[in-house]
Amino acid sequence: MNRDLEARMDAYIDRHEATIVAELAQLCAQPSVSATGEGITAAAEGVAAVLRRRGFEVRVEPTRGHPVVFAERAGGAERTLLFYDHYDVQPPEPLEEWITPPFAPSLRDGKLFARGASDNKGHIVSRLAALDALLEASPELPCRVKFVIEGEEEISSPNLPAFVEDNASRLAADGCIWEFGGVDEEGVPLQTLGMRGICYVELRARSAAHDAHSGLGGSIFPNAAWRLTWALGSLKGEDERIRIPGFYDAVVPPSAEDLEFLRALPDPAPHYLAHYGLRGFLKGLRGGLELRRETVFSPTCTICGLTAGYQGKGSKTVLPAQARAKVDFRLVPNQEPQDILEKLRDYLVAQGFEDIEVALLGSEPPARTDPHHPLVALVVEAARDVYGAPQRIVPMTGGSGPNYLFVRRLGMPVVTLGVGYPGGQVHAPNEHVVVANLLQGAKHAARVISRFAEGA
Repeated sequence: MNRDLEARMDAYIDRHEATIVAELAQLCAQPSVSATGEGITAAAEGVAAVLRRRGFEVRVEPTRGHPVVFAERAGGAERTLLFYDHYDVQPPEPLEEWITPPFAPSLRDGKLFARGASDNKGHIVSRLAALDALLEASPELPCRVKFVIEGEEEISSPNLPAFVEDNASRLAADGCIWEFGGVDEEGVPLQTLGMRGICYVELRARSAAHDAHSGLGGSIFPNAAWRLTWALGSLKGEDERIRIPGFYDAVVPPSAEDLEFLRALPDPAPHYLAHYGLRGFLKGLRGGLELRRETVFSPTCTICGLTAGYQGKGSKTVLPAQARAKVDFRLVPNQEPQDILEKLRDYLVAQGFEDIEVALLGSEPPARTDPHHPLVALVVEAARDVYGAPQRIVPMTGGSGPNYLFVRRLGMPVVTLGVGYPGGQVHAPNEHVVVANLLQGAKHAARVISRFAEGA
């Protein structure tokens, strides 16, 4: 490793703090809500433009949904590092809870507030800043660098599998840096080696052609809201055990090494209790290893949203003809979404709910990277000079994403580094990134690219 080069890269990033923040603000000012399509085309073109300015060959690739931005630039070494990111963001609602508008970036107290400031545009900008620092030191990048930046991550990447399948040779690389990363409650950076899978469905009940007066039909008409509520209530008991037969059959418990990794992490319980205003945790959990294990190595069934009847101000005596619920199942190794979907449908029929429609909204299987892969050690150790400590290893995160396409289909190790922190309000109102974390992420990324090219 070249200590002088790394010191010069750090200095470059520090000198250009204002420029880095301004570029992030510009990207965040452009809405890119994949759930509604708002601003997607303009956002894709904006991301393509910032990559072209860095000398990348860029193509905005159409899909059956939102476009994928693919970029590539050769380097001094033939080793290839791929960055996966996404330019789409979560819907900003509820708007009334934002201190400043979600797409009007605001810098306050060393933090940039905007939808996408952390997830995921902050990560994109940190990678770009790392490239700028490298190009300041040399006219060419130290290795070949590719970007695949999609516009549907927040809606479970429905069209990315086809894109990856059609472009497998173009996406080939020796390793992949994933879209998220950051520090824990103690400010120590994290290396997350896996993601849970997901099976996201909408359950739909219809009991009549249209709503009825509750006084007319309350005692003689079927009620879609009750019908759906009873179906939902059958899925999980008060003990939190999911009742679908065979649901747990494929579950692989964490290894002894997984548990050692979890044991070395700080206890998240105090942060969770304070940040979310909780009075306690499910299953009598109090914290420590058991809480950390349950958070990532147990599958879930979560009601994410319910809609039925009248929900405006005041009263309306109505008997709803239809009701809908969005439900996600977070899956652990070796559960597969299609298997869970089939088991869910069979179970509802067996329970007498054959009238409940099950619509699949998105799915991704779980995937993990071997903690002993050399790229893991490189990225873990490259954090030391930036953060004062190497990354702590997280064997699995509770969230989901399309990492399985890169781990399982393309056969490459997937590792993480980034700019997030536990208080960043990701997916919530007042999402933000700490500017100091943004710069740290850039310095870490620059080191990783440089050392990766050396074959370390």
